Amino acid sequence: MSDDIDEARDWRGNEVDCVACAHVELRNAGGCRLMHACVNDRYARRIDRFFNWHPELADGYVAHPHFEVRAIAAKHANLFVLPPLLDDPEETVRWNAARRLPKRFVLRLRNDPHREVRIRVATLLEGEELLPMVADQDYYVRLVVARRIAPALLGRLMTDEEVEVRRVVARRIPYDWLLGMATDADATVRIEVAKRLSPNSLAVLRRDPDWRVRYEVASRIAAGELAGLTEDQDSMVQEVARARVAVRPERPRGSGA
Repeated sequence: MSDDIDEARDWRGNEVDCVACAHVELRNAGGCRLMHACVNDRYARRIDRFFNWHPELADGYVAHPHFEVRAIAAKHANLFVLPPLLDDPEETVRWNAARRLPKRFVLRLRNDPHREVRIRVATLLEGEELLPMVADQDYYVRLVVARRIAPALLGRLMTDEEVEVRRVVARRIPYDWLLGMATDADATVRIEVAKRLSPNSLAVLRRDPDWRVRYEVASRIAAGELAGLTEDQDSMVQEVARARVAVRPERPRGSGA
């Protein structure tokens, strides 16, 4: 089945010349097909199909002038020819090489100039390997790090400038650190804190300026701390607090004050 693109041109825009191709014998034997599986075509899908059919030829193309050819060849080439590709000018080539190499090579790309490479690198690393990336200039890299790094290593991200990062941190940091985020500038972060605090520790947030935080507090705070929340300025907070007061078990008669 042919691709939708009904022309065969190389990466320079010239028509593909099968007669002059180094693999003309493959074509004659049905080993490649114009506009379908061709290493000289400028379209990645056709190049990819060629190397899927002939992975043994990939080593000879890791230095090809067209980045698509180098990137796809890196998916099939011998591991020993891949390290030089970590310095390739194209991020796709660097990543395709790194993902197949031992982790010590992946570590080199933690400071890659392209954010997509650093994001992908962060998905492969764990523990202390991620520590150098907690200060990455790109917020999404830090977000991936916040999701994957060990909770005990999240301290530097508790004050990250991005709210989304701090929300993830609030969900994962050790419980003993939670109160350190109870005064976060963003209400959605404080909500995450409130969701994790024990009922006996929620009093610190009972006067929070955001009704959503107070609602979470009123829903879970120790029953003896509900006073004040039953008269909250927000009707939803009042409602949940009063409902909890209404169902508090009565003291048995004769039990004393």
